[in-house]
Amino acid sequence: MHTNHISRLGRDVSAIGLGCWQLGGDWGDVGDDTAAQILDAAYESGVTFYDTADVYGDGRSERALGEFRARHPEVFVATKMGRRSNPHVAEAYTLDAFRAWTDRSRENLGMDTLDLTQLHCPPSAVFETAGTYDALATLVDEGRIAAWGVSVETSAEALEALRHPGLASIQIVVNLFRRKPLEAVTQAAADAGVGIIARVPLASGLLSGKYNAATTFAANDHRNFNRHGEAFSVGETFAGVPYEVGTAAAQEVAALAPDGWTTAQFALGWLTQQPGISTVIPGARTPEQARANAAAAGVPAITSGTEEALQEIYDREIREHVHDRW
Repeated sequence: MHTNHISRLGRDVSAIGLGCWQLGGDWGDVGDDTAAQILDAAYESGVTFYDTADVYGDGRSERALGEFRARHPEVFVATKMGRRSNPHVAEAYTLDAFRAWTDRSRENLGMDTLDLTQLHCPPSAVFETAGTYDALATLVDEGRIAAWGVSVETSAEALEALRHPGLASIQIVVNLFRRKPLEAVTQAAADAGVGIIARVPLASGLLSGKYNAATTFAANDHRNFNRHGEAFSVGETFAGVPYEVGTAAAQEVAALAPDGWTTAQFALGWLTQQPGISTVIPGARTPEQARANAAAAGVPAITSGTEEALQEIYDREIREHVHDRW
């Protein structure tokens, strides 16, 4: 596993990390024992960067990571805050709320000072409010957090956050089916020393190449209940790509995967090779998936011919559905 340096964090992070939404919920059931095994498998595979949020299982994911980090204090844990507000409106993003949310995460994770706290896809107006950044700086000054970042829905939100010098990282949906951040955000972030955390890197599993029209998902899996954005942004489920369009395009991607590598590993490896991507955070529902994801850091360099073919699939099948939206 190779690492990348994030200047504004002053840390090296594994090229492939672990997204821990699954350990809390919304992906079907993942038991406590399985969650611990997934974390151990990732660690044994060289993963040093773990991403969670206070709302994943109402703190369940954070608590699982807290137990894990107690055994491996050298790992880097990023969490997120803001989605606990109800209603989820810009006015809820106050310094007092930041303190309360952060203190709850500190307790869940067993950390006096959080490594990285990210705003969790807040309303766009939050990014345009100077007081937001003052409050985040206060959390650093108070020792509650070591650094702050943002998790965004759109490239425009990322660019707005980049205007503020305290920003350490941007988490954004980017994958073979969501390429706009590679055109609009990554170079600007790299120039500023800001890390890019690539989330939804497999388009909620579409880029595993295993799904088709007959595939079903559990009732408590967001790929069932949020397919059209019923619960939260549709961009977080299948990366906003219509399911039938995505499954067909993924079969074309699968045909380009190099021998010996799965389609999922190919898609993850491609992301790690994009300039400006600091870490890629696929989730895993089994230890075997965690190991396979981490191994994708070793995918051979993508050839120019393969890159042209991947771009053509995107332009022909995917672009019209996502590019101008996010």
